[in-house]
Amino acid sequence: MLEPVKHILSTQRIILASGSPRRRELLQNIGIKCEIIPSTFEEDLDPKKYSPDAFVTETAKFKVLEVSERLSKDARLPDLIIGCDTTVALGDSMLGKPTSKQNAFEMLTMLSGKSHTVYTGVVLKSQTKTVSFCESTKVFFATLTPEVIQSYIETGEPMDKAGAYGIQGIGGSLIEKIDGDYFTVMGLPLCSLSKHILQLLEAK
Repeated sequence: MLEPVKHILSTQRIILASGSPRRRELLQNIGIKCEIIPSTFEEDLDPKKYSPDAFVTETAKFKVLEVSERLSKDARLPDLIIGCDTTVALGDSMLGKPTSKQNAFEMLTMLSGKSHTVYTGVVLKSQTKTVSFCESTKVFFATLTPEVIQSYIETGEPMDKAGAYGIQGIGGSLIEKIDGDYFTVMGLPLCSLSKHILQLLEAK
């Protein structure tokens, strides 16, 4: 992140409305210190009513709004709330986090030997303005045997990740290549995030 932006943010209260340790680490890596206040939004939007980019952006928006409302009576309001959501789109299907090992097996079997698109929506809310954006990256999976899929599931890594895999972990060994931003697949597109934060700061 540009040093002037980093300096300004160092004096502000920034909330990450997510319990994802990966997103927190990514923010820390670019010099953003934040408080973690996971949203309690139930994430119950019907994916059939949205395109993938609209779905993740709307979900991120509701996460931010829930945290903002909860903190509205704080003596020191946050200067910035960051909300994110990620989904995996394969054809007309959106794959969220698996609900069971069997569900994870089904997802990974669907992804095997095919390409899919990962969408990450981000909403930034300052005290005066809200900005939202979405990035997408195409991911190409290797052809996986049932044994490889089962072995990966037993590591436990797939169970809290959209599409049942994590590119930054063991799941990276299942991916042949990507077309787009690596960090979008991780769940937080850093380049776009930095640009939009800068725009928010300049708008003050």
